[in-house]
Amino acid sequence: MKGWQFTETDTPLKLVEQADPTPKPDEVILALKASGLCHTDVGILHDPSWAPMVESPVIIGHETAGVVTQVGADVTNVKVGDRVAVSPQNPETGKTIGAFRDGGYADVLAVPAVQLVPLPQDVSFIQGAAATDAGMSAYHPLFVVGQAKKGMKVGIIGIGGLGQFATNMAVIAGCDVYVADTKASSRDWAMQIGVTAAYENISDLAQHHLNLIVDFAGFDTTTNEAIKAVKPGGTVVLVGMGILHSTIDTGALIFNNIKLIGNSGGTPADIAKVLDFFETGKMHPMLETTSYDQIPEGLVRVQNGDVKGRLIATRD
Repeated sequence: MKGWQFTETDTPLKLVEQADPTPKPDEVILALKASGLCHTDVGILHDPSWAPMVESPVIIGHETAGVVTQVGADVTNVKVGDRVAVSPQNPETGKTIGAFRDGGYADVLAVPAVQLVPLPQDVSFIQGAAATDAGMSAYHPLFVVGQAKKGMKVGIIGIGGLGQFATNMAVIAGCDVYVADTKASSRDWAMQIGVTAAYENISDLAQHHLNLIVDFAGFDTTTNEAIKAVKPGGTVVLVGMGILHSTIDTGALIFNNIKLIGNSGGTPADIAKVLDFFETGKMHPMLETTSYDQIPEGLVRVQNGDVKGRLIATRD
């Protein structure tokens, strides 16, 4: 097998060739078909604060989908030939592929069967890979933590990779959706898929008395602006990690009884729900493709903000 291996901070990924893995009793082997490129991997490559969360050397990449080629002796939930998406984090151990064990920037993957999610026949591997992290990390804060439901007034800050998923799913679910993003192209996309209004400034959301705002940007002031824009008694869920700090108006937080909740990741069940949204045929996040050979170059594009939506590496 071949894969792009991370060794240490600010060192380029190394294309390595090693023996194909064999499955442990609770594992399967996948022939990978699509793997998403994520800002997290940019952080692993260049930010030393990620070092304690990575057991290097390791093949990185945590958003992936493929076909089962081997099953371990104790595996009963899938069989050879099944199309599957992979939940990044093991729900039993909390360990993440592409960090604590080899991940998706490869042609072959060994992974515990508990992390597998069946991929419906009419959902592509590209969509499946995107659902595993971007989709999951949008679904969980919106519907599980934020309890969004039909008719609720929902605000989305940041219409990037995660924000697109959240916006699209909220519209399909029948929420009354309002978005804020500095990019005109992102606002135009949101209006095209059915949001009620799109603004450049977060403060413009306040006039709509929103029950819930999910901040997928996380650039310091965005969270404070969300606290001031949500209605009294409302909820703000923080997901974005644009900057890992924020100055908050605690007066608005306290006197308006605002609930501020952080959220990271989700579960295999969340991924299954995202795939259900794809099956409706109404999910249209911007998904751009590249090849596995071009993953390092693709990560540079992600780092530079040159990707609209999500970038997915594909293999025939």
